[in-house]
Amino acid sequence: MSSMSHEFDLSHATMLPPRGERSDAVLTPAQVAAKWDAVHEAASAVATLAQLGPEELDEGLRDLPQRASEAGGAQYELVARGIDDLAAVMQPGLRALLAMTDKGQDTTSAALTLWREFHKARDAIAALASEA
Repeated sequence: MSSMSHEFDLSHATMLPPRGERSDAVLTPAQVAAKWDAVHEAASAVATLAQLGPEELDEGLRDLPQRASEAGGAQYELVARGIDDLAAVMQPGLRALLAMTDKGQDTTSAALTLWREFHKARDAIAALASEA
């Protein structure tokens, strides 16, 4: 069994709100952009734990929150909720992976599964943002 150490310290993370603090209110464009960046930081950590190389985001993905904000209305609300939901999945997933690492367990398979689910969800959110 392979064991990886990690340098991820979530004790000061501002990427996601504590459990139970989600509301039905639509996030502001600045909050959506910050959450989008944080989700990608978490995904980068998951990729490391899956023993994958770093991913380069193309401009279309980087600017997704801004494009959704410019579109406004229901499209923006769907994208904002999708990003919020993705963040809600990534937080416990990454915490579980880090707990596994702390116990000396191999995270490769579990991290790869979370990585794939992240990509499926991100693709769905990107599709929402591109709808006119």
